[in-house]
Amino acid sequence: MEAFIKKEECTSKIDTEVLTSSSSAVYGFFDRTTHLSLSMTMMTPPPLDQEDDEMLVPHTDFADGPQPMEVAQAETASTVENQPVEDPPLSRFTWTIENFSRLNTKKHYSDIFYVGGYKWRVLIFPKGNNVDHLSMYLDVADSANLPYGWSRYAQFSLAVVNQIHSKYTVRKDTQHQFNARESDWGFTSFMPLSELYDPGRGYLANDTVIVEAEVAVRRVVDYWTYDSKKETGYVGLKNQGATCYMNSLLQTLYHIPYFRKAVYHMPTTENDMPSGSIPLALQSLFYKVQYSDNSVATKELTKSFGWDTYDSFMQHDVQELNRVLCEKLEDKMKGTVVEGTIQQLFEGHHMNYIECINVDYKSTRKESFYDLQLDVKGCRDVYASFDKYVEVERLEGDNKYHAEQHGLQDARKGVLFIDFPPVLQLQLKRFEYDFMRDTMVKINDRYEFPLQLDLDRENGKYLSPEADRRVRNLYTLHSVLVHSGGVHGGHYYAFIRPTLSDQWFKFDDERVTKEDIKRALEEQYGGEEELPQTNPGFNNTPFKFTKYSNAYMLVYIRESDKEKIICNVDEKDIAEHLRIRLKKEQEEKEHKKKEKAEAHLYTIIKVARNEDLIEQIGKDIYFDLVDHDKVRIFRIQKQMPFILFKEEVAKEFGIPVQYQRFWLWAKRQNHTYRPNRPLTHQEEQQSVGQLREVSNKAHNAELKLYLEVELGPDLRPISPLDKTKEDILLFFKLYDPEKEEFRYVGRIFVKGIGKPVDILTKLNEMAGFSPNEEIELYEEIKFEPTVMCEHIDKKLTFRSSQLEDGDIICFQKSHPVDSDEQYRYPDVPLFLEYVHNRQVVHFRSLEKPKEDDFCLELSKLYTYDDVVDRVARQLGLDDSTKIRLTSHNCYSQQPKPQPIKYRGVEHLSDMLVHYNQTSDILYYEVLDIPLPELQGLKTLKVAFHSAIKDEVVIHSIRLPKQSTVADVINDLKTKVELSHANAELRLLEVFYHKIYKIFPPTEKIENINDQYWTLRAEEIPEEEKNLGPQDRLIHVYHFTKDTSQNQMQVQNFGEPFFLIIHEGETLAEVKLRIQKKLQVPDEEFAKWKFAFLSLGRPEYLQDSDVVSSRFQRRDVYGAWEQYLGLEHSDSAPKRAYAANQNRHTFEKPTHERLTGVQKYKRYWKLCIEVVSAGFGPLCVRSVVFYHHFQCNLAVHKKIFALGLYTGFAIERNQNAVSEIERDD
Repeated sequence: MEAFIKKEECTSKIDTEVLTSSSSAVYGFFDRTTHLSLSMTMMTPPPLDQEDDEMLVPHTDFADGPQPMEVAQAETASTVENQPVEDPPLSRFTWTIENFSRLNTKKHYSDIFYVGGYKWRVLIFPKGNNVDHLSMYLDVADSANLPYGWSRYAQFSLAVVNQIHSKYTVRKDTQHQFNARESDWGFTSFMPLSELYDPGRGYLANDTVIVEAEVAVRRVVDYWTYDSKKETGYVGLKNQGATCYMNSLLQTLYHIPYFRKAVYHMPTTENDMPSGSIPLALQSLFYKVQYSDNSVATKELTKSFGWDTYDSFMQHDVQELNRVLCEKLEDKMKGTVVEGTIQQLFEGHHMNYIECINVDYKSTRKESFYDLQLDVKGCRDVYASFDKYVEVERLEGDNKYHAEQHGLQDARKGVLFIDFPPVLQLQLKRFEYDFMRDTMVKINDRYEFPLQLDLDRENGKYLSPEADRRVRNLYTLHSVLVHSGGVHGGHYYAFIRPTLSDQWFKFDDERVTKEDIKRALEEQYGGEEELPQTNPGFNNTPFKFTKYSNAYMLVYIRESDKEKIICNVDEKDIAEHLRIRLKKEQEEKEHKKKEKAEAHLYTIIKVARNEDLIEQIGKDIYFDLVDHDKVRIFRIQKQMPFILFKEEVAKEFGIPVQYQRFWLWAKRQNHTYRPNRPLTHQEEQQSVGQLREVSNKAHNAELKLYLEVELGPDLRPISPLDKTKEDILLFFKLYDPEKEEFRYVGRIFVKGIGKPVDILTKLNEMAGFSPNEEIELYEEIKFEPTVMCEHIDKKLTFRSSQLEDGDIICFQKSHPVDSDEQYRYPDVPLFLEYVHNRQVVHFRSLEKPKEDDFCLELSKLYTYDDVVDRVARQLGLDDSTKIRLTSHNCYSQQPKPQPIKYRGVEHLSDMLVHYNQTSDILYYEVLDIPLPELQGLKTLKVAFHSAIKDEVVIHSIRLPKQSTVADVINDLKTKVELSHANAELRLLEVFYHKIYKIFPPTEKIENINDQYWTLRAEEIPEEEKNLGPQDRLIHVYHFTKDTSQNQMQVQNFGEPFFLIIHEGETLAEVKLRIQKKLQVPDEEFAKWKFAFLSLGRPEYLQDSDVVSSRFQRRDVYGAWEQYLGLEHSDSAPKRAYAANQNRHTFEKPTHERLTGVQKYKRYWKLCIEVVSAGFGPLCVRSVVFYHHFQCNLAVHKKIFALGLYTGFAIERNQNAVSEIERDD
């Protein structure tokens, strides 16, 4: 379960007391959050307010002083919470204790009573269990005699009856899973002894105390043995890490039979692979869900989405997944028998209209939808949300509508529905950005939804005039998708009634349970829940808690279409090739399952032969002798005598039993694997199982053997030669430096006292050389972590060279010193070193990062210069220093944001490593100047706003990194036309229509980031050069107000600028200068409003107000502090930000309905810009506050995953952000 603590785990105790184990102490402090501490991504609810500090503990006697404390994980509630069992009957036991004050025992037991077939009793400590309170517990009476591993779960209450006023009876409730370690559970501080023993209080009457126990025993279903198919008839989906949101959606779609049938009828072929085809993957998944007995994996489907493992551990947005999936399927259905199914099921239409009030003009636009997003905040139920959806907005005053041929007019704006789809998907807006708290929040408000939804209510108030009123828009609830948790994490599951019967089912990843309608509907409304008072009459405040589990998506099916949609789907709807494929998969799965179940009865024997060595060495492998996974494998019963196994081998290979000799393999300390010794006659008389145990200390089920077969002159098998201790079995590989080929040529038995010179003729014969060919011999010793291959002295004995059974000798022709022939790898050690380190690298142009351009075989030990030289040669480039390389991000499958610096890494292996993964991809680009020279330069893109022309021109300025802003300005002066020869320029930093900085001329350009900020250059007006002592230079920004979120939000737009205001100058005077500067027509300018804004809040000014009084400081104010705001809308068309743009053109703000993806991209881009510039999360929040972006849960998970804490290096931030940006 992702990032969520179930409600019941935090609030299952009525008095919110804390559970502890039998060794818990009541002294000292107890950390109430201990049992809630989870991993970093968990959502921890706020601690519960408690009325007292008493703890819920078992009865164990406490020693004097503090004792070690253990915390019982509050798992029971969540374990039992979902059990498909009815609430058990409640049994009450009353215990009358006479002569109570004269009890001298420390603890006192009641008589035994039976509940749920179990024996129980109540235990009290009349004088308290080392506390000044009555201590009382429920005890399993026969715990000492119960079998090992017993457990039982009970909900119970204990009470001390008030015999004067029953309403003052003290009653406390809890629940517990009893077991051998915790056979009793209850309240150490049940009630103060002073109250209990006070006759006037009514608890002790006639020296008698009456105790009541109410106990309900519930059946505990073991999660691990629970069979969803058996219990419910349905199976769940496996969670890949954070895919519960997807599982809930897939179950919902699967249980729309018409949709499932359409998916089955999509054309796929037997040659398709599920991991590369969404239709086939979905068909496969649905088939398995329909016919499997166990939960089904979704990996093939997520692979078909193009996700890797990393994506599966990131929560995505459910609505976007639903839309993307439907769009993909809709596209794949085109031209098939099921074309249009998605539209037929899910597509509805609404009409956006604007209707003038005073003239006869109406504008309408028809739009389609697959789902509807309904407001939760401020709405009590679905009907209230629909009311709000079609609410009419009046366009009047400054917000009048510009109607064609009628000019600005008062108008009404709204939405009405033309038609609703048969399957209505309602997305509830549970997540939104809270601008007051400056954070994303989840709306847990109570929000009701009906079992039947009538969208024809009140004479079709939601329908447009052209809607077909003959269609009855009465819907019945099919699915409730639930999010349980908070904004930064949670768990998703679904309540579905597949056949629209009264029986609901909860689909929670792998587990499916039966649920009642209350669980599916009422308990998913959200809001607050009030726990019942435990001590009525004492005026204690009822305890309330927020319900973090609530519905976020509803699926309704139209009553008139339900017979068509809830249709029968059987095997005849499934393509034959799919049935065959999936049945084969199922058979293979069953076969593997059977093999696994019977694995303890069998031994796997892998038999390697000379033929395998010939086949593999020099092709599949170069080191050691064989890949055991590619040899003949036998599955043999352990009881089979080995001599019978030899007969199986005889049948398989045609080698008579008497000619077979088997060798055991051994793993050496240097991690090589070689034949070690032949089996003895006594060992061959043993069973296969016994032999495996003798040969294999690792106790796995495999036995690896090498089959030695001697061949006579006629190449027929003969009896193996007798082997003595002096005989050594050696294997030989031949290397050809000219062809760079490596192959196995055979094996020879040699005598330990013999010398290599004795077998040179034989080796030449095996290699096909002339008998007198000079050859060099090398011993292949090891290859991990580095290659070790040593020359063999041919005059030393084999024993002196420390050669033994299974060793490998590599040989080649001797290479004369005076030879003209030059080879890349002239000898065996160099070739093996090359093979060990060689790497095929796929090079891609940085401009086309998805396409391989060419491949090169390189060595991991190549230096930086070696690599760029090879790339330059491949590209036909003379100067390799003009090649710049960029490494590959294995997670995002994109180039890393920062290129590799010139000689910034030592070897190719360093270029290919990304965290703990190794890639085989590099990106290249060809520069116009050498990389070392470029690295010493800084390139800035500067937007120059001309003072004499109506244009903005972007200039690229490339200067040495140590240059200053003054150098940039001087360079720019040579490229632009100035108003006069002595004009001075300044460089500004502009971000989202605000000026954040005027760069001082002495600032170094090395740290200026123009990738995310706009650098603006402009002439300094003459009036600013001669500021008077009382003059102020202020920021002036254009803005508009947006009230779409039921809150006033300021949005800036257009070009910001500076303005001088003089002491005592009124707004009327300032307005004249602004109008002249911006050249705004009188009619338009009369509509503008002027405000002083501080931290985003406007204070509107009157013409008589003295502007300078609002701006007290003389220096330039920060962009996020104070500015003079020009509020207006602009009906002029927008101009592109390029050449021919007026310096101070104000752009009309657009009011558009953004999709989730658009909101995501805008918000994400903004955060990237801020963080990548080296700012911390406070700046991110400030930008979010000012720019009012909304995003969904998935976005925030990504942002928090970045770890954007103040103090990160700028480069680190850029890397992290860019990688995730590209990943998205």
